[in-house]
Amino acid sequence: MLSTMIADPTKPGSLAHFTRVRRWAELLRCFPNLADMRVLDLGGTPHSWRASPVRPAHVVTVNLDTASAQCPEPGITAVLADACDPSLTRLLSAERFDLVYSNSLMEHVGGHFRRQQFAEAVQYFADHHWVQTPYRYFPVEPHWLFPGMQWLPFRARVAVSERWPHGHIRPGDRAQATTDVEQIELLSATEMRSYFPDSQIWFERFVGLPKSLVAWT
Repeated sequence: MLSTMIADPTKPGSLAHFTRVRRWAELLRCFPNLADMRVLDLGGTPHSWRASPVRPAHVVTVNLDTASAQCPEPGITAVLADACDPSLTRLLSAERFDLVYSNSLMEHVGGHFRRQQFAEAVQYFADHHWVQTPYRYFPVEPHWLFPGMQWLPFRARVAVSERWPHGHIRPGDRAQATTDVEQIELLSATEMRSYFPDSQIWFERFVGLPKSLVAWT
């Protein structure tokens, strides 16, 4: 199936598996002492760390998905919370982190104001961060695996989401498709730099084209 060959990170040979391996290699190049760090993962789940090649000393995941908090994993604390909510700073006020990590969350948080809150949280909790998000100008939209979908008018994107059978997001009725499209906004490099002005921006590439952006420091 096309979505499995491209988007399944657990399948060796898939695009997602290839990019995951390369992304981990770059993360470890930037943070070679990751195994000794306390990490705050905004948007992650305990399950997502199960297959990680290096496990930090401790990880705290922040996610709104109630199911993620019900999948315990050794060395990982799951917190049910909104990564953009300023109350998160109070909730985790007793914690100390070496690194804030986030993978493919920023495009889902909802609008400029929420992205700004997210970026402020990232920079509040630790001196170092690694924030990845898909690049708006890669020719294939990564959630639906539909070429150029992110550049189509809103109505056309909804129509694609209703019918297109590939990718992470499954076809649904008009109301569900509208919600799915509303909840995803891919970012440009200029936007990423505006949220993280003091960070380095790494362009993760596929066949020479930037596929995703990583702000790190």
